[in-house]
Amino acid sequence: MTEDIKFSVTVPAYKAQFLGECIDSILAQTYKNFEVIIVNDVSPQDLDSIVKRYDDPRIHYYKNKVGFGAEHVVGNWNKCLEYATGDYVICMGDDDKLMPNCLEEYVKLMKQHPDLNVYHALTEIIDENSDFYSMQEARPEREGMYSMMYGRLCNSRKQFIGDWLFRTDWLKSIGGFVDIPMAWGSDDLTAYKAAQTKGVANSQTPMFQYRVNSHTLSNTGNTLVKFKAMRQTFAEIKQLLDNPRTDIDALDEKYRQSVLKIIDEKIRASQSVIMRQDMTSRGLIKSILWWRRNASKYQIPSSEILKAAIKAMNN
Repeated sequence: MTEDIKFSVTVPAYKAQFLGECIDSILAQTYKNFEVIIVNDVSPQDLDSIVKRYDDPRIHYYKNKVGFGAEHVVGNWNKCLEYATGDYVICMGDDDKLMPNCLEEYVKLMKQHPDLNVYHALTEIIDENSDFYSMQEARPEREGMYSMMYGRLCNSRKQFIGDWLFRTDWLKSIGGFVDIPMAWGSDDLTAYKAAQTKGVANSQTPMFQYRVNSHTLSNTGNTLVKFKAMRQTFAEIKQLLDNPRTDIDALDEKYRQSVLKIIDEKIRASQSVIMRQDMTSRGLIKSILWWRRNASKYQIPSSEILKAAIKAMNN
């Protein structure tokens, strides 16, 4: 196996609970030409003692002077990217794991599909005990950007920041990962843009493990921030849909047309979910009054607020 391709495996770190397992999984790679970039985002937890257990020159540990926090977490993703010197970069959660074959399989995928800006790892979902929980859905070995959107928005694909591999120079050239509050859609949008010209190659072999646990960022946070992030994400998706490349192939154009037909309904459904969450967390009356006051600002029909309130009361 040639090892001229260098990988940067970056870990924007805050939580200590699974960080050791995360680092162990990276160091266990069968492919050896990589660096590990860990950036501590002013965590109150003791990350230092975990990292100090390792005596490996490939590990580079940095500490932010000022934390980005949960709402601006993508800032720490991009801080990690600034330190990356590899040809390709993975940005993974501090509680997730690479399978031992991950980098080796990426090299094989690159040989079959060279010169892409993005590759995807088939992913296993694990629980807090690192036991297998479920499997990510299968994907075609090669597909275009609109096929990716169709799979995500129409078929509810599961995907996470750590199961993407990006070409480092391309990612740096666009200013890094797309910055959405709380990373709501940041991974999706970055992957779409990376696949816009040449598509994506999807591994058919499990390579990554995403951990479901109660501290996952998507399970926490201010619902109003989530709402604004959701609107920003869909606005960027609609821009990609409304401005297709002239060289789009016939199949991807059909996927584009399919997504265009359902995108507004997906926005309404996402709005409804977030409104219900807000009504539950802030209190029904207080939340309803807020949404009614801001309905015109966010172009939400009163009927949608009423539907969300009825569903919140029935939960």
